[in-house]
Amino acid sequence: MNHKTSRRTFLATTAAAASAIAVGRVFGQSVSTATSPKVSPNDKINVAFIGVGGKGTENLAKLSANSGVNVVALCDVDANTLGRAAKLHTSAKQYNDYRKLLDDQKDFDAAVVTIPDNHHAFAAVNAMRLGKHVYCEKPLTHDLYEARLMRETAAAQRVATQMGNSGHASRALRAVVELVQAGALGNVTEAHAWTNRPIWPQGMPRPKGSDPVPPSLNWDMWLGPAPERPFKGPRVYHDFVWRGWWDFGTGALGDMGCHIIDTIFWGCQLGAPTSAEAEFDSPHNDESAPNWSIVRYTFAGQNGKPPVKVTWYDGGKLPPAELHDGIIKKNEKGQVNIDNGVLIVGDKGRLLKGQQGNYRLLPEKDFVGFQPPPRTLPESPGHYEEWLNACRGGPPAMSNFDYASRLTEMVLLGNVAIRAEKKIEWDAEKMRVMNVPEANRFVKREYRKGWIL
Repeated sequence: MNHKTSRRTFLATTAAAASAIAVGRVFGQSVSTATSPKVSPNDKINVAFIGVGGKGTENLAKLSANSGVNVVALCDVDANTLGRAAKLHTSAKQYNDYRKLLDDQKDFDAAVVTIPDNHHAFAAVNAMRLGKHVYCEKPLTHDLYEARLMRETAAAQRVATQMGNSGHASRALRAVVELVQAGALGNVTEAHAWTNRPIWPQGMPRPKGSDPVPPSLNWDMWLGPAPERPFKGPRVYHDFVWRGWWDFGTGALGDMGCHIIDTIFWGCQLGAPTSAEAEFDSPHNDESAPNWSIVRYTFAGQNGKPPVKVTWYDGGKLPPAELHDGIIKKNEKGQVNIDNGVLIVGDKGRLLKGQQGNYRLLPEKDFVGFQPPPRTLPESPGHYEEWLNACRGGPPAMSNFDYASRLTEMVLLGNVAIRAEKKIEWDAEKMRVMNVPEANRFVKREYRKGWIL
């Protein structure tokens, strides 16, 4: 990255990778070996926050409210956003380039990464190479290659990690996982997940021309590893609307898949898909994600169980009505009563659940008097608390990078299928699209000159 960090951490990581530790089970407890170094239970955890606008504002507020957290550094490319955060944390050092923070800041134990998707791996991997614990927002990375690198780096460095899919800690989600794994639905053969996203522009070509860069914005750093392009505003790229552009975000699937598909991926113990194919609005372009998409994944059966097909819907598309007994409905304005949810289909019944709240078992007449199975998953002390406890040497957070990277790989494969515009056959071990070689450029993108992982 043309900074000291890239040279220093490359050497550290090369040595660490040679003795990378073994990783525990992905599902159930979903743990890696104990973290190191640990923060003393009696000491505060010194945290650097990379990105303090949008969701970063929430992460900063909630984590800094914990009496065991000390905010030592703040970083944001927008001086106005950084200034607002600095007023609340006057002793924290300020940066507008996380590479400089990682090079110069000596007194932090952990980093919170809440910046556009295309930056996630660069901030998180280099922080882990310095031996820092990392909390990173979802999706874990922009590319599949980066997700695998995040997992390997976390294991090699033995740091405490967590992805920001906060629902993973909820009792409602864990109840579904317990029910599915107890066999209440029988053998699961298909599952469906949908969202009300995108709630930002998609399906558009790159705008022509340029506008003056706001004085408060470090535009070159905002672009980061993405190809250079002129600033255009207001709200064309910066701030929240970056999600729809392939160079910066991962579309509706990347934004919400790690939240919603999590229930299916964990509950059905899916592993890696063997193929993915997509349909979407036409015409499609290589600049932004489509207005709507339907992505179909296939997973090989494991342990004597049948293959599982998982279908994702966004942009107003929904599962067939016969699968949910007409419970999911649109009103006259096109609003959906369950606008983010999952539907899991087994040979003994079906489960319907919104992103919030409890599940329903279908057909309802077959589950009169149903008693949930015994609880097998630990109760969460809270999403952020799981990570903070892990930083102190406690149990790994349940959505640590060992688990979260695998979920992210599955989700992002759908974007590869969208961009390839063909059904793709996937070799997870080799991380290669086998039947459409040209699609592999979406597995690992080219970075702008000077940006190296």
